[in-house]
Amino acid sequence: MSKLKFKNRDLIEWAVIIVVGIVLYSTGWYVEVIGQLQRVILWTGLFKPDTHISSTVQKKADYNLPLITFDGQKANLSQFKGKVIFINFWASWCPPCVAEMPDIYNLYNKVKSPGIAFLMISLDNNTQKAKNFIKRKGFTFPVYFLDGPLPPVYSTTAIPSTFVISKAGHIVAERHGMAEYNTQGFREFLRQKEEAPVF
Repeated sequence: MSKLKFKNRDLIEWAVIIVVGIVLYSTGWYVEVIGQLQRVILWTGLFKPDTHISSTVQKKADYNLPLITFDGQKANLSQFKGKVIFINFWASWCPPCVAEMPDIYNLYNKVKSPGIAFLMISLDNNTQKAKNFIKRKGFTFPVYFLDGPLPPVYSTTAIPSTFVISKAGHIVAERHGMAEYNTQGFREFLRQKEEAPVF
């Protein structure tokens, strides 16, 4: 009798897990749930951006990157030449992207400056989904969509991917995968790059 109770209980538990999984997947909430779990991992500080790139391996940024703004206007990375540029490639269906985005938003609000540009570039095929996500979250940083091919220097098989371009046009930081950016060290890194002379 007790074995039968345990079997029934196991069946009920598995049924609940499967139903919850189906609901999360069919509604798209699984991205948010996994993203929240990954935010807890970010909170531990285990994933930090690499800001110690040797000057001998710095790649030249490619400014030929056609974009579309959140409200449908044509734009290009070249219009931000001479600024420190923080670029994040993300998608609304990507849990690690969702996980790190609130942290990037806090960074954006803390280092707002005319000399630092933030470009959150969505790789969503369905731009409306990305727009709905941004509106629902209340993010106000600049969001863009690709309007042409991605230059090889930014090509990656992993998202999120983040690049920081110096005023002189070099990629001075590069991270593939989620990271915690709103740290004192990273904020200082951006400000130092903003104050650095252009050679």
